[in-house]
Amino acid sequence: MAYDIDVLITFAEKDNETGKKNEIGWISQFKKFLDLMLFQVLGEKTNIVVKSEYDDFTASSLDNAAVLVTILSKEFAQSGRCLDTVESYYKATGGSKIGRVFKVLKSPLTLQEQPPRLRDLLTYDMFQLDNETGQMREYTDFFSQEAEKQYWMKMVDLVYDIHETLIILKGQAKTEVKNIFKRRTIFLAETGHDLSIQRNIIRRELQRHGYVILPSQLLPNRAEEMERIVRKDLEEASLSIHLIGSAYGEIPEGSDRSSVDIQNKLAAEHTVIKRSRKEEFSRLIWIAPNLRNASDKQKTFIDSLRRDIEAQEGAEILQNPLEDFKNIMREELLSAQNKTVEQFTSGKTIYLVHDKVDHQQVLPLVDVIQKSGFSVVFPAFEGDLMEVRKKHIENLRNFDAAIIYKGKVNDQWVRMKVLDLLKAPGFGRNKPIRGKAIVSEASLDNYKNQNVTLISGDSNKSAESLKMFLQEFKP
Repeated sequence: MAYDIDVLITFAEKDNETGKKNEIGWISQFKKFLDLMLFQVLGEKTNIVVKSEYDDFTASSLDNAAVLVTILSKEFAQSGRCLDTVESYYKATGGSKIGRVFKVLKSPLTLQEQPPRLRDLLTYDMFQLDNETGQMREYTDFFSQEAEKQYWMKMVDLVYDIHETLIILKGQAKTEVKNIFKRRTIFLAETGHDLSIQRNIIRRELQRHGYVILPSQLLPNRAEEMERIVRKDLEEASLSIHLIGSAYGEIPEGSDRSSVDIQNKLAAEHTVIKRSRKEEFSRLIWIAPNLRNASDKQKTFIDSLRRDIEAQEGAEILQNPLEDFKNIMREELLSAQNKTVEQFTSGKTIYLVHDKVDHQQVLPLVDVIQKSGFSVVFPAFEGDLMEVRKKHIENLRNFDAAIIYKGKVNDQWVRMKVLDLLKAPGFGRNKPIRGKAIVSEASLDNYKNQNVTLISGDSNKSAESLKMFLQEFKP
């Protein structure tokens, strides 16, 4: 569907005032940064419109806005006009199955101070937090070291999430030729305020690698409701990640435990349930190396994590630098991914290596391969150079046989791909390659010493030779 407005930003007029002549207001700066960063990730210009409480907007205009960004502050929460805009947008987009409202917190507000419509949304905190004093203030210098740690990281999170929503709404979601794997779901537990940045870094990294991250919304402040949602999310997940820092965390109503403590307890219980059903589930618990500012209550909680067998159920507990923990996390995910690949594709996967310019030419080969009882995996053609290379290495780890197609590419390109097949064990491959071939309508005399099967000739001749090649290791 086409939208007249990609992003509609709504705010209280006072939040864009500076009191100084010719100085750019906070909202105007935010709009400029958002515009620039969305252009970088989408590769095209977006139409971003700002609407203060005093701007007139028709219901049809709201319906034609893909997403709504609310700049939340005390002024916004107390403005009837701002709240009316939010309510009107929800009514205009009530049939949408995905979240289209984003909550940016310009200044600190408790959940009770926030409009009820917005309380359950994920929060993008755009104010400054002093971890030692707990004091919060708005940013005025957007290029300070403090802003780089908080404001810009949250801006990247927001831009990425808006980008994903726009892609879905505009029907441009990328579809793979054949995807037999369900995206893995990970429960990334909410943390104390001191680790919110670290949690967002991990969340963003996991999302960019295709993982579904839960919770998808802010957890409720009532213990009973929070536990219900956490249990539901854990049921969908195959891994939970818990980050433990100096802050004990918020204690929800109706409990004497922090939300961090409760999430860990429920994950431990869920491990037992999953194992009884012989379902996959594991936990990673990271404890920050520096806990000098931890309260006595937090120290007691951490000590119990280390001693309590039930709290450790199914968990790997690590207290090391965050980067080391992230490397271990990646290894855990890669190991699980390789198990899934082997389960579904062992003995029957052909990696059809070809360049984007030859994609139409390889489609007849795909038909022959699939009719012979094999599945086909393809190289990645979208994304930056590192993403494309990562997909290629992932394929090299998991295929059973490989076919390189030489169409419009040159000899050097083909030799590089043959060399990659030789280097596959070095990329973490742990099973033998059952067959390697080069297919081309042109002569392949230059590759006679490459230890690969050569299949050349017109399409009919190539198809018959390809069938014979596949017959040698047909599942």
